[in-house]
Amino acid sequence: MAKPPLPSRARPVFSRSTYREYLRITAILRLETVGGALLLAATAAALIWANSPAAGAYFGLRDLELGFEPWHLRLSVGHWASDGLLAIFFFIAGLELKREFVSGELRRPSRAVVPVTAAAGGVAVPAIIYSAVTWSQGAEALRGWAIPTATDIAFALAVLAVINTHLPAALRTFLLTLAVVDDLIAIAIIAFFYSAGLQPVFLLAALVPLALFALLVQKRISHWYLLVPLAAATWALVHASGIHATVAGVLLGFTVPVLVSRQDRRPVRAGAAGQGHGGGPAQGMAERLEHVLRPVSAGFAVPVFAFFSAGVAIGGAAGIASALADPVALGIVAALVAGKAIGVFGATYAVTKTTRAKLDDGLKWIDVAGLSLLAGVGFTVSLLIAELSFGPGSVHDDHAKVAILAGSLTASAIAAVVLKARNRHYRRVELEEKRDDDGDGVPDVFERTGQG
Repeated sequence: MAKPPLPSRARPVFSRSTYREYLRITAILRLETVGGALLLAATAAALIWANSPAAGAYFGLRDLELGFEPWHLRLSVGHWASDGLLAIFFFIAGLELKREFVSGELRRPSRAVVPVTAAAGGVAVPAIIYSAVTWSQGAEALRGWAIPTATDIAFALAVLAVINTHLPAALRTFLLTLAVVDDLIAIAIIAFFYSAGLQPVFLLAALVPLALFALLVQKRISHWYLLVPLAAATWALVHASGIHATVAGVLLGFTVPVLVSRQDRRPVRAGAAGQGHGGGPAQGMAERLEHVLRPVSAGFAVPVFAFFSAGVAIGGAAGIASALADPVALGIVAALVAGKAIGVFGATYAVTKTTRAKLDDGLKWIDVAGLSLLAGVGFTVSLLIAELSFGPGSVHDDHAKVAILAGSLTASAIAAVVLKARNRHYRRVELEEKRDDDGDGVPDVFERTGQG
């Protein structure tokens, strides 16, 4: 006997998306998991080198300056990694954000309210906890209030891979969507709170290559020799304007059309990106660019940034104890471990109770608690904001890096215990989501829920 429909106001949260969206998210998470493994390897390599007898070579390489001074582009290698390579990461974030709001999980308010509210809680509560811990330390320490606000999806997925858990599709979708909204908030924080010496002339000049880039992508022109120079010019002018250059990546990503157009559906020659008729499902411009650039971001840009940013001379056990005694470090650890979990779980619980929503069948609040703890894995954006807050190589920056790693590892360890306890249930759900008794290529569970 079929289950009666839910009352109009008792809609489920953490419910499955469409099968097409399930496949897309699975592919993204698989790639980000590999990227997370590379991220951890790069971090370990940086820490080993920075604490070895050859540490001078590491810091010499990180601080080596390259570039053209008249264009305000003579930067250290570390700065090229944080300002330049991370722009690719934020371009992907811009594409993903736009896609989610145009055709993804965030396009419908009824589905968007939970991840958006959870992300907001996961930003506000850690910021409050950090500020409370460091309040007596003065304005300099308080500049780091935004360090523990971001979730690193690649690091989190690497943790899931290590513990071999099998999260259901609904939880994986929520984790990715939460991280996407987190990125949006982090971008806004960087742009509004960590910009200095604003130069309006350069900012206005950046609109010219940005507009040309937007014109080309709107016309579905994807020749790299046209787009790359315009993107580079936009990045360089935003960098010179005083706004952090990674914001340029987001702005460029926002200009790319998401929906599939008639141009996208036209037949293209064999081997070209984005097949039209006869070559598989047509891809929109955003999907094609994401397909090309996400491996570059996850497999190169982010690991290289982590390599040059995470290296800090710890000084053994005594050095770790000294670093974690700094209120800045204590605030970061407390905010990542407790603040994120309280913020994400508390906001999710509150919104479900105030809107008469309910968890989807097969899920319990312990699953939400596990994901909330996992959201405390902050790394890439946290390292970036730490450098913007205190300056690369400063004492607070070094202590913040130790705290980010310690807090992320602690949050991931606790999350692993909680999620691993539910792994047997997750395996049953995963098998159900793969079952295709009628052999039509779409798992039966998606057909039963009208999400095929």
